[in-house]
Amino acid sequence: MKKIYLLGLISLFTFSCKEDFIDLQPISDMNAGIFYKTEKDMNQAVLSPYASLRSLYNQNFIYVSEIRSDNTTFSWVPGNSKDMTSIDNFGDPLLSDNTYVTNVWNDSYNTILRSNIVLDKIEAVTFTDNKLKEQYKAEARFIRALVYFWLVRVYGDVPKVDHQLSVQEAYTIGRSSTEEIYNFIVEDLKFAEANLPASYAAVDKGRVTVGGAKGLLAKVYMTMAGYPLKKGAPYYALAEAKALEVINMPQYSLVPDYKALFDVTKKNSSESLFEIQYKKGGTSTGSPWNNDFAPRFSNREVVQVGDKSGFNAPTPDMSKAYEPGDPRKSISMSDGYVAVPGGQTVNEKYVKKYYDVSFSGSDNDNNWIELRLADIYLLYAEALVRQGKQQDVALMYLNKIRERARNSIGGSANILPDYAPFSSDAEFLLAIEKERRVELAFENHRWFDLVRTERAKAVLSAEQKEQNGFDPAAWKDNMLFFPIPLQVIQSNPEKINQNPGY
Repeated sequence: MKKIYLLGLISLFTFSCKEDFIDLQPISDMNAGIFYKTEKDMNQAVLSPYASLRSLYNQNFIYVSEIRSDNTTFSWVPGNSKDMTSIDNFGDPLLSDNTYVTNVWNDSYNTILRSNIVLDKIEAVTFTDNKLKEQYKAEARFIRALVYFWLVRVYGDVPKVDHQLSVQEAYTIGRSSTEEIYNFIVEDLKFAEANLPASYAAVDKGRVTVGGAKGLLAKVYMTMAGYPLKKGAPYYALAEAKALEVINMPQYSLVPDYKALFDVTKKNSSESLFEIQYKKGGTSTGSPWNNDFAPRFSNREVVQVGDKSGFNAPTPDMSKAYEPGDPRKSISMSDGYVAVPGGQTVNEKYVKKYYDVSFSGSDNDNNWIELRLADIYLLYAEALVRQGKQQDVALMYLNKIRERARNSIGGSANILPDYAPFSSDAEFLLAIEKERRVELAFENHRWFDLVRTERAKAVLSAEQKEQNGFDPAAWKDNMLFFPIPLQVIQSNPEKINQNPGY
């Protein structure tokens, strides 16, 4: 029997049963058609797409963003090396049957399906508080928008699905244009912005707020202004305005110490707009990065893990991107470790941001910060420069990022001095690009920044030539997007076509 891969369809739906938001753990499969009867049922339903995000951020999104960029590489991973290296190395053919490309597609549409089930079923449920009903819808629409934002940046044109599909309907869905998908994302985020609260009680901390919706909308507008839609100045103005709304929200501020951002005891800080929530404890809600990011060949010298993978290792170019003395480097990565026994230094780079050193293995407390205020500051500065306006304001926000970085080690004037006014917009934009790279390193932003600013070819050709002998003349613009998974095309060849060049 032919399988439906187009939308990652599932017939059963996963729910959660405890009161505390992060503790919610899928424990049973219930038929989505008959379960929803009360407000409590709908609360459980809303939490299912949140839980699904954990699968996407565990590894899937890292493959198609950080590792695709010049920030990180697969240093060594046992098994499936061809699928991994073809994502990392532009000199290797990236095939449409790539396991990781397929997993991103399927898990993304699984998450969208969970959001759509909420939206399809909620209208039939009686609420004593209609504001709560609209909030639940807004949460589902935010998560749907977030996942579609990933899909459209990874694959380009993708199927737009705004309701729960039957198997028969799945065969009728083709790819919608990139612009249509972006407009769909904007529509969802505007609804979310209008109906989400500014904060939650402690038991629900981690659910998306109005600040998260505004922040993501600012990022979406910035992307629409650049490649591939190239909507330009009007959308830079929209991004500027929306970013400023976030900046002016009193509940958000930069955390004084950069290191504290990634402290597992200080999650969901004043800088955080939206985090993917993880919690250790053997209930499948923990994060895996202790294990995944440990350097290859290490033997528990760095962190207490079991099987090291060498996955997502910083590149030499990433290491060189930090200015001398920048405290963000030692917080974010290391160029090596000291082996035991022997005490010799092993030159194997590894990511440090996501280490819960109090625990071992792949069940840890680290959250993944998807949106934070520093990102918004830098987007705001860039939007101003791209419109040729308020360069003094843009410079102020750029320097706020450097000020926080140097304050992390006591504010030494010799470390990361403020930028002086720039002689040209081009010089200013390169400085912003550099600050975004080191400030947001290993947080899944770099690849998409290079694509939207049309800098990917120049930057990655040079990095690949140095690391892998890649001939820059071999670059093709189809490399800016990933192939549509082969199994998706095979399941619906009349409606789903392949991206150019694959």
